[in-house]
Amino acid sequence: MKALRKKLIHLHHCRGLRGKGMIKLLQHDAKLTHLYEFSNQDFHSIAQISLQQATLLLHDLRNISIEPLLQSYKKMNIQIMTIFDDAYPLLLKETYEPPFVLFLKGNATLLQKSAIAVVGARAASSYAHKAVHLLIPELVDNELVIVSGLAKGVDTMAHLEAMETGGHTIAVLGSGFWHPYPKENKYLLDKIANEHLVLTEYPPFIRPQKWHFPMRNRIISGLTKGTLIVQAKRRSGSFITAEYALQTGREVFAVPGNIADPLSEGTNLLIQQGAKLVQNGKDILEEFSSSIIK
Repeated sequence: MKALRKKLIHLHHCRGLRGKGMIKLLQHDAKLTHLYEFSNQDFHSIAQISLQQATLLLHDLRNISIEPLLQSYKKMNIQIMTIFDDAYPLLLKETYEPPFVLFLKGNATLLQKSAIAVVGARAASSYAHKAVHLLIPELVDNELVIVSGLAKGVDTMAHLEAMETGGHTIAVLGSGFWHPYPKENKYLLDKIANEHLVLTEYPPFIRPQKWHFPMRNRIISGLTKGTLIVQAKRRSGSFITAEYALQTGREVFAVPGNIADPLSEGTNLLIQQGAKLVQNGKDILEEFSSSIIK
């Protein structure tokens, strides 16, 4: 298992292979026994990726030395978890394209606790702040961990409210640890990493890319049994998070808003489509089974 973990982590640092390609490679060679014997043509055929991607993959496998990286991560207190580890969250494993590798800083035992995702608009209004201030303390009192994406607006409000009320929070990044986004939340990332948990599927040196954030949202919803949308436009990252939650049979909750406010279009539409309208913490808690609520 140790050898498989290291090879999986090595692959995760390479370009050209993600998601479905990784699954096909593991189906062909479950323990990655022959990983370093494959040619670019082999990767092209087995993983069903383009020849250009296969060439990039082979180049990185031959030129990225994984052992020094693992040693430097250890010195920086960066933990690594693979999908084959016992501690890997079962809820996340059941989601759409679960990440094969996670990089973590902080208290990894929070992944074993009951959690709810709280997300919303980056340009959140004072109404969102009031909603977060009203709802999160009751969730924290029932020992739910608050999961969000460290973005501006509602995400930041959710992390701060969880900590200020004595609860725990998990931040999921759309980049590596060395390139947090947004930069102005670096202080918040450090605080959460020191006292709670920050995680990402991207190696520390990876810079944020626009397409990373929709993929990050599948992890936010995947770690929890429910997602609360506080404010959202009709098409937004929060809406995508709700869609991921619905795809995996998780609960979706939404705070209703002013019908004339664009920031309420998404939440009101979700309610119209079947999300539970939330006015207080109890509206969320009653949807969770007694095994979830302590």
